[in-house]
Amino acid sequence: MLLLNFAHPLTATHLAHIAQLLKASGPEAFRVIDVPTRLDTAQPFAPQITALLGQANLTPTQWQTEPMLINLPSLNYAAALLLAELHGRMGYFPTVMRLRPIPNTTPPQFEMAEILNLQALRDAARERR
Repeated sequence: MLLLNFAHPLTATHLAHIAQLLKASGPEAFRVIDVPTRLDTAQPFAPQITALLGQANLTPTQWQTEPMLINLPSLNYAAALLLAELHGRMGYFPTVMRLRPIPNTTPPQFEMAEILNLQALRDAARERR
């Protein structure tokens, strides 16, 4: 599985918890591709997001066939555009991870909260039309 990280670096603890949530054999069961996400807020975001995904160096076949987990950027506009671009390349909504702050930590620290299957959520929402 590919883990595309568009946010802060993930720790060994994060990776171990992700493996546990995915019922994988361990963190070695997936490959992390870190994509540094620094956007110029004075420029349009859409072309910047397209360029970010280009940095992952994946082929059209990989986008459509490789199982992926996405760590979205925290900037909401960037995350929305990234999801649209990913859906276009993959043909479905990706599975994403959610981190949450650990209370009373200095400096601030984050832990894995859950894995979100966006395609399953979308499919279920269609039943509520």
